Amino acid sequence: MRSEMREPVRTQVRVRDRFGAVLTASMSVLSVEALIGAIALVIWGQTRESPGLPYNTMGVLFLIVMAPFVAAAAAVLGALLSVGVVMPLLAMAGWLGRRLSGHEAWWWVPALAAAGTASPALAAAVHVEAGLLAGLGGWLAVTAALATAALVARRLLLPDRPRLSGGAMFGRVALYGTLAVVTAGTLAGIGLYTGIGYEPPRLSTEQAAGTWSDGKGGTLILTANGKAMATRVETFDDDVFDPVMHKCSGTGTWEYDPGAGPRSQEVVVSVDDCPMDNWEVFGTPEHPKLFVYIGDPDSWDLYILQRRD
Repeated sequence: MRSEMREPVRTQVRVRDRFGAVLTASMSVLSVEALIGAIALVIWGQTRESPGLPYNTMGVLFLIVMAPFVAAAAAVLGALLSVGVVMPLLAMAGWLGRRLSGHEAWWWVPALAAAGTASPALAAAVHVEAGLLAGLGGWLAVTAALATAALVARRLLLPDRPRLSGGAMFGRVALYGTLAVVTAGTLAGIGLYTGIGYEPPRLSTEQAAGTWSDGKGGTLILTANGKAMATRVETFDDDVFDPVMHKCSGTGTWEYDPGAGPRSQEVVVSVDDCPMDNWEVFGTPEHPKLFVYIGDPDSWDLYILQRRD
């Protein structure tokens, strides 16, 4: 009986005895995974239909100033995940292995991670209305991230393997993690270079002509002979902090400027008593869209017109 009572706490005791080493290993792996995840997120964003939102000098300076605070917050989050998720995962996987199969086995870690993250992943997918594949991909990614961190930390707890210090494991994670991040970044760069990123459709004067609608009663009609007619099109004052919207109607002219490439093409519209910025292009070849920025471009607020015909 006493032996059975001691059995469930073996892994817990080893985790507690080597708390610092396990914490260091787990946080190191989670940091590497965060960097790779950030690269993957950037690539995913580059493949999505989106306007080319600008980055100005102030925005870059803001990111530089905030970088230390972001790093500190990431370190705190990594520590919380390590203590609150990874270490309990190790202890529970060890206990289940001994209880159900008579010995600890590494595969209990990913199995338990998959089971434990299934419900939160499902709830998150339902909340954001993600599709089946997106929800499944998110679940597998979270499972892999937690399982990898736990398996690396588990190496420090194996009694039949040479003892490693937290510093030694940190060095290994830093070395192989750097290689993994560099590899991921290289593959991402190659992918973008080969054209997997999103590119706005290339319009022409003939393709730009037609009726464009904001879906709220505002329309902009561009005729093939260069005439333009606006009906309740929204225009905005130049105050970047608090732009005031006006509904504008009138007639005028327009022209298509191909620019140097898809992201620099513009539709220039001049309507009497309707001050408008030049319209930029995004969308797809089947469903092109025109847009202008509302106020500060860094706010990501857009006024969008879609082809109605």
